[in-house]
Amino acid sequence: MESGDADGFRQLRHKPVLTPSSDAELIVACMQMRTNANFSSILRTASCCGLRRVIVEGQASIEKRIARDGAQTIEVERRRSLEPVLLQLRKEGYRLIGLEQTTNSVSLHEYRYPQKAVIVIGNERTGISEGLLDILDDVVEIPMYGVPYSFNAATATSLALYEFRRQHR
Repeated sequence: MESGDADGFRQLRHKPVLTPSSDAELIVACMQMRTNANFSSILRTASCCGLRRVIVEGQASIEKRIARDGAQTIEVERRRSLEPVLLQLRKEGYRLIGLEQTTNSVSLHEYRYPQKAVIVIGNERTGISEGLLDILDDVVEIPMYGVPYSFNAATATSLALYEFRRQHR
């Protein structure tokens, strides 16, 4: 195929947004983030994956140049502590899932997201606290094939959110 052929590729600035056919719901719950850039990137990804709600511990600021439209399309709920809201969400039928490397975590490749879930994202340096690990229903991890031994928090979140949306299109 030569450049300019009618059957060639043309870049589209923005393709129309897809509407998920599934009514599955995923909420992101972030422990206190060290950087606003990571939190803002998580918002952007959540928006791209059609999520509606992100809960964050502490006072993370949104960097609009990173979050882009996610700053307007995602409901951001700030909490002093995640545990009470997570326990309430469990009572409402949500499954609590941690994104972390633990002794009994399941590979993201094998995990099947339930219809209603909350994914808990740990702090960039310290991960998910022991107190929160104790209340989770499941923990998923992203298999690593090189070093360093884990992805950046925002990158790992992107992979997990996209996998949720892939399973619940």
